[in-house]
Amino acid sequence: MTATPVALNRLSRRTFLQQAGLALAGAALPAYAAGSAPLASFFVVGDTHFLADKTEPGRMNPNSAAYTHRLVDTLNRLPGTEISGEAGGGKVAVPNGVLHVGDIIDTGDKTGPTPAAMQRTEWAAYLAEFGTRLRHPVMEITGNHDAPHGTGFMVEHLAARQRARKNLQAISPNGLHYSWDWGGVHFAALGLIVGTDASVNRKRRYAAMDSLAFLKEDLAANTTKDQPLVLMHHVDMARYTVAKPDTDYTKWEWDPADVQAFHSVIKDRRVAIFYGHTHVRNVFRWDGHSTKADRGVAVFNVDNAAHFSGPAQAFFHVEVSGDGLLVREYETTDGWQTGHWTPQTWKAEL
Repeated sequence: MTATPVALNRLSRRTFLQQAGLALAGAALPAYAAGSAPLASFFVVGDTHFLADKTEPGRMNPNSAAYTHRLVDTLNRLPGTEISGEAGGGKVAVPNGVLHVGDIIDTGDKTGPTPAAMQRTEWAAYLAEFGTRLRHPVMEITGNHDAPHGTGFMVEHLAARQRARKNLQAISPNGLHYSWDWGGVHFAALGLIVGTDASVNRKRRYAAMDSLAFLKEDLAANTTKDQPLVLMHHVDMARYTVAKPDTDYTKWEWDPADVQAFHSVIKDRRVAIFYGHTHVRNVFRWDGHSTKADRGVAVFNVDNAAHFSGPAQAFFHVEVSGDGLLVREYETTDGWQTGHWTPQTWKAEL
């Protein structure tokens, strides 16, 4: 994409991906040998945006409550069911868990008495659905609607929640970043963005909360060089990969210096990345140099899973085997009253 930095920032996330990212979705991913027993399987959801009623902050918005409730019903129902032939066939294995790639609630980026009350309602609803009703463990991170500046209600509650987890490989001092293993695959939860590159001293729009330092330390201490890695963060990196001259990077959600530092850490590893934020599905290769590449890290951008604004939603189902990564998508057009597999698969070596 050749838009200037100003024009790039003015594009909506959806418009950008329609113009550039959907071309990336066609980028070839290496072959995966079907039929291998999975080392791990999991769902990936994002952008649930639990929303309270602004006029009655102690009550959930009806659309948000219905969509999130039925999403959990769907995640609970799918294991053991048949996968359509167009999506590769087979049955959904009982998952190791669910990755939530951020924007858990909708109001964490706002201040004042009413948003504060809404945040409490939204978090309680999330815990009721994903912490109690969901039959699988959920591993979540912050998004820009949760804690864009690394402070506030969601930071405090998520840090306490992560510190209470068992069987982690590592957890950051602030409690927001953590890692664990499922089936020999190493997972790391890296929050809103991955940063900060200390060699570049300038203001950032969003707080990385030392996620880059955590990733470096975790990989050095808890992985082998050839171990498969699955990383999750919230914001997309494609729009922020290429630095531009004479640009105010405080208007960019992810500073390109931090994007480059992140890529340098993982470029030689066996890694797949999952993120959300864009409210549209996108699958591509990332080489750390451009927004479109034929080779590089396999990247999977999941659609919104239960956003209150409309009934069209989707999430990923992922299997990891010794041969690679197999990703499928399950979607709804009626707010999870019904759902179906979309007619494709994405495969990558890992």
